[in-house]
Amino acid sequence: MDFSLCEKIAANISRVIVGKDQAIELLLVGLLAEGHVLIEDVPGVAKTLLAKSLARSIGGSFNRVQFTPDLLPADVTGFNVYDQKTGSFSFQPGPVITNILLADEINRTIPRTQSSLLECMEEHQVTVDGQTHPLPEPFLVMATQNPIELEGTFPLPEAQLDRFLLKTRVGYPDPNEEVRILERFQETDPYQSLGAVAAPEDISKLQKNRRSIRVSQPIREYITEIVHRTRDDRAIRFGASPRASLGLMRAGQALAALRGRDFVLPDDIKYLAHPVLTHRLILTEEERLKDQSTDRFIARLINQVPVPLTAE
Repeated sequence: MDFSLCEKIAANISRVIVGKDQAIELLLVGLLAEGHVLIEDVPGVAKTLLAKSLARSIGGSFNRVQFTPDLLPADVTGFNVYDQKTGSFSFQPGPVITNILLADEINRTIPRTQSSLLECMEEHQVTVDGQTHPLPEPFLVMATQNPIELEGTFPLPEAQLDRFLLKTRVGYPDPNEEVRILERFQETDPYQSLGAVAAPEDISKLQKNRRSIRVSQPIREYITEIVHRTRDDRAIRFGASPRASLGLMRAGQALAALRGRDFVLPDDIKYLAHPVLTHRLILTEEERLKDQSTDRFIARLINQVPVPLTAE
């Protein structure tokens, strides 16, 4: 299995995005693992540009939806229009009919519209008036949330948060990176000249090949033990579900592929535990009043679970 194409995609995105190798890697993990990515970060750190650069790099289509309180489900999924000439209805596709969908500030729209993405994310299809329309492959939802403005927002329910494979941040650039950003964008916008280095069908093939990355029995037991301990910790009201176990395994396969291996290591699982699990855990009221974060408890669990000696 040759996943060297992923290196070309990451390098191509880096022609536009400066110094965010981890964010690019996690976005590609989500793509290869056939999952979706939630980015919670402040405005202006290139979240939109990251999604657009990924779409252009894989030669795929890109749509952006600015989520607002007056947005309706049909504005996302599409709707049927009656044609008086033919006497029939025709489907007008919504922005979700694309390869890469940027759901910008997803927590600013009403729950009814938020839930319109559930079928799209889980089953890669849209059902309108009883008719099912498949989504193009590959399909990735990259949603963003602004953590500093909470007024007028609708927090995503746990059921929908669980649909996201990963939750991560882009983060501020360091001073050297910011100087490079100024240099790179001073005269031109590098995104305008960005070309494709892959095609959507190449990504679909890589996704299928990712499923063949070896996951040994000790690694499966390691994943299971980590997830089970989230359900037994007194500080956690609701732990991670079996979907989290599957997500951690698939993300581990994708990361191994990106790093040039055909098998998953314990370090892959340790590295991915935070972005895969942090948004799936609900702390007890007592811990929330202490202003604790789920990251702290995941770090503790990782330190407590014995690491398997062999991955093969």
